[in-house]
Formats: sequence, C-alpha cells, structure tokens
Amino acid sequence: MKASELDRRFDEGEDISDMMDWSKARRPNIETRRVNVDFPAWVVAGLDRQAKRLGITRQALIKMWVAERLE
Repeated sequence: MKASELDRRFDEGEDISDMMDWSKARRPNIETRRVNVDFPAWVVAGLDRQAKRLGITRQALIKMWVAERLE
C-alpha cells in the first residue's frame, strides 16, 4: 500500500491499526535517561502534597514542572 492510500484511509477515520507494525514504532526525542536528584525532606513533602492534590505521582509532577520550565 502506498503512503497516500494509508493517509487517505486514516483521514477518513478508518481503523488502520492492523496495518501498522507497532513493534517498530518510535517517538523521536522521547528517549529517557535516569537522573538522580536529592531534595530536602520539606521539598519532598511539598511535592507529595501537590502530587496528591493533582492525583498524579511525585515523579509525574516533577517531570511536568521541569518540562513547563524548559518551555
């Protein structure tokens, strides 16, 4: 199938998931790298309060805040 045919089917709302090889899918610039950061206990407590208020994990909160700051 040509890319134009795949695009047409997708644009028309057709389910094309069976035509995709998801094992080879990549998300550019989304590679992860582990970073360790030490925070004072009061900072961790504050992060936990905010994360609980938002209903997300501490790690998700830190990622969100850092990403917002970098934008």
